Amino acid sequence: MNTYTTKFGSLDNYEKGTIQLIQGKASNYAFSNIFEVAGNAQPYDKTVVGMNQKYIIESVRAEGTSAWYTCSHDEFVIAMDGEVRVDFLKLNQAIDSAIEGTQLAGEQPDGQPMGYVVLKQGHQALLPAGSAYRFNSQKPATILIQTIKGPLSLEKWDEICLK
Repeated sequence: MNTYTTKFGSLDNYEKGTIQLIQGKASNYAFSNIFEVAGNAQPYDKTVVGMNQKYIIESVRAEGTSAWYTCSHDEFVIAMDGEVRVDFLKLNQAIDSAIEGTQLAGEQPDGQPMGYVVLKQGHQALLPAGSAYRFNSQKPATILIQTIKGPLSLEKWDEICLK
């Protein structure tokens, strides 16, 4: 009987996978490594690594303190490695619901503190619509954000896809 060991990746220790082609060309497939994408990114760049119509998954390098963000719809964040704190504010003013995806919320958004969560590997949190949030990580970490493609979403398919 075969035994398998699950290996969890991190920014400091990951193994880039490969793709076995049955037909076609490798350039027809979006195949990247979230840790490699985050490792090559600037802190809090929101690089799209998965897309299904307008819904996306972004790989983000969490390092230091981010800007404040907001969104007109719920988003989710998952910590893939490290430890990331997420601070929340309930905004006093509604945001423009016509803009989808993550938006900047301003240097110091007008709102009431809602608390915070600390995410470690595998933990996820809701980033609720109508709130503002910011991330803080003392050491570089990787987070994934599930959202809708928006003004801060970066598409770097030529850089991140297997060629």
